[in-house]
Amino acid sequence: MFESDEWTQEELFRNKKELEKKNIKVVIVDTILKPLDNIETITYNPFELKKFPKGSVFVFYCDTGKTTKERLNFYKSKFPEYRCISLKGGRGYWRPYFQLLEGKSND
Repeated sequence: MFESDEWTQEELFRNKKELEKKNIKVVIVDTILKPLDNIETITYNPFELKKFPKGSVFVFYCDTGKTTKERLNFYKSKFPEYRCISLKGGRGYWRPYFQLLEGKSND
């Protein structure tokens, strides 16, 4: 789950579901003042983000995912007690009606 610093939308949904079963909060962080459709986001504000429980996961996004990927080291230094991830493809690749299908796994 944390092998990569970048999650696709599918990985975000899957990992969020798994982490929340373990009472780990996953927060989608808007760095461009453009909320994503059909999911709760919070605007980037370091003071507000530090109010989340230690160990929470912050998933940062921008328009393309490139800027947040480049800034991950900055975010990690700013929030050392949290996990920081970039949303692959950013807002441009976001599919507002994407859903995970429940059922048998092909693993």
